[in-house]
Amino acid sequence: MLLIGIIEYGAGNIRSVSNALDRLDVPHFISNDRNELDKADKLIFPGVGEARSAIDALIKAGLTDWLKQIKVPFLGICLGMQLLLERTTERSTDCLGLVAGVNERFVGGQSALKVPHMGWNQVQYREKCPLFAGIASGGNFYFVHSYFAPLVSATIGITEYGVQFTSALRQKNYYGVQFHPEKSGRIGLQLLKNFIELC
Repeated sequence: MLLIGIIEYGAGNIRSVSNALDRLDVPHFISNDRNELDKADKLIFPGVGEARSAIDALIKAGLTDWLKQIKVPFLGICLGMQLLLERTTERSTDCLGLVAGVNERFVGGQSALKVPHMGWNQVQYREKCPLFAGIASGGNFYFVHSYFAPLVSATIGITEYGVQFTSALRQKNYYGVQFHPEKSGRIGLQLLKNFIELC
């Protein structure tokens, strides 16, 4: 049985991701110790919160350079996906730089667009990926975010909210989803199962 490491960074949706893995009966642990995380067959970064604080926590734990070199499959959720890009305009923060692109904030204000983007929205597939096995393109997943990744070469899923943005990406062994599979019901659990069993 595969062992999943959930990366702890002092904030985020860690407990709900852990609960989802419990429902799938998947062995897992939570840690920010790279020696422990090295024992995991796959890694999940359940990011919720603010980019600068998350990066600072990863730096403090000595995980930034390590994360750039890992060979095991990695799944970044929400902020965890955004941190794979080069930068974010959120407090002008440098990210991990594994995927070319800059995260930007949705433009709300006088427009009808409410920020954050919160609730259910469709994900259309740009290309076939094991992450989506058994899940039809156009399925609804649950989102909560104010910043978004533009369409980039690594984009495999697209969602529209005022603009088209990257809702799923893949770069080598790094996967990312902007939505929260752990809060997305049956298809969310299916996606987590796909990551664990197929990716």
